[in-house]
Amino acid sequence: MALRLLHQDSTITISYDFQYDWLYANWTGDQSLESVQTGCLHLLEHLRFERCTKVLNDNTEVTSMWSDASEWVGATWFPMLAEAGLEYFAWVYSPNVYSRLSADLSMQQQPTTRPIVLAFDSQELATNWLQLM
Repeated sequence: MALRLLHQDSTITISYDFQYDWLYANWTGDQSLESVQTGCLHLLEHLRFERCTKVLNDNTEVTSMWSDASEWVGATWFPMLAEAGLEYFAWVYSPNVYSRLSADLSMQQQPTTRPIVLAFDSQELATNWLQLM
């Protein structure tokens, strides 16, 4: 990865990967409704500014359930991303089963077929898929 840091706080780091022309979001630690919504809105802002069509969303370091934010992510945020031009969203699962469940709940809430959202067990698999798109 060839990253340029765009935003960093205690729960998310957002970078632009200029090698692949996508945003890389690395979520860390315990997540809450507030931290998820705040991080998601930062990601949306940078997506618009960088005019990216792809996101690599890494939950590998997420350590908690955040299901109280799942409906908002799927039903509200994904349509906002689509409107901003996002086409492909590769989601790397956390090894934490409850975080994984929260991600699955978000994907089930998505009302449209755009962006295309797929979940992966490793960053390598997610990166390989995004490169093909």
